[in-house]
Amino acid sequence: MAPAAVVLADEDATNAATGALGKTTSGKTLRIRSYPKFETLEEERLYRKQHLAAVFRVFADRGFDEGVAGHVSVRDPILTDHFWLNPLSMHFSQIKVSDLILVNEDGAVVEGDETINGAAFAIHSEIHKARPDVHAACHAHSVYGKAWSAFGQSLDMLTQDALRFYKSHAVYDQFGGIVLDREEGKRIAAVLGPTNKAVILQNHGLLTVGRSVDEAAFWFLSLDKTCQAQLLVDAAAAGSGRKPKIINDEEAAFTYTQVGTPEKGWLSFQPYYDEQLAKTNGAFLK
Repeated sequence: MAPAAVVLADEDATNAATGALGKTTSGKTLRIRSYPKFETLEEERLYRKQHLAAVFRVFADRGFDEGVAGHVSVRDPILTDHFWLNPLSMHFSQIKVSDLILVNEDGAVVEGDETINGAAFAIHSEIHKARPDVHAACHAHSVYGKAWSAFGQSLDMLTQDALRFYKSHAVYDQFGGIVLDREEGKRIAAVLGPTNKAVILQNHGLLTVGRSVDEAAFWFLSLDKTCQAQLLVDAAAAGSGRKPKIINDEEAAFTYTQVGTPEKGWLSFQPYYDEQLAKTNGAFLK
């Protein structure tokens, strides 16, 4: 199965949204990768599934796997109240397109032969329902995400990369064990709100969303590293007595437009996708 074609765009707006410098000395506008345009919804379905499968491989490489915990979903572009998920008992590093499970809004399996994670359905179904703009959600038990979640606090704007989450992340400040109740999923979706891209789940881990699974996955990768940086800064400050500098609101708001847009999130994941194609010879596309 060949990977879906990458469509390139040459609009100045795309370059501006992604922070690319897209002009030659002669004034020609260079093309930059952007989310593809599809002739059919079936083509977009395949694209979404291919990139979802790639996300699991990327997460496995970074140690975001832990038993049967963790799940990533992407909305089906045809059956828009359905979404694709990973099988419950398959390791992230082994997941292929053909292994993905399609579930409906009631949690019944429509395509696939494996069971799904009950917590995955409880969380993802309510997020997809509450946020029509969100087409993907990621949750995994990454080490730094878990460590920072124990504080039940939002992140400080300490670094340029942290600004991807400036006024766009929230904290779910309770812990009710494994999320198997859809009411708990509704509460998480409510904390996510209408515009946030991430939630820190207290004593649990991280959850990110996006207009594409590529975007949601990159936010997760970046959020986990941002938690790591915050933990290091806090530890260094406690040991040295030094006080870290917080980026002011004006600078943070401006920088967010450069590093925190959906276009930048999608683009930032593409090198990871390319890496998986090269490393696996496209094995996850089968």
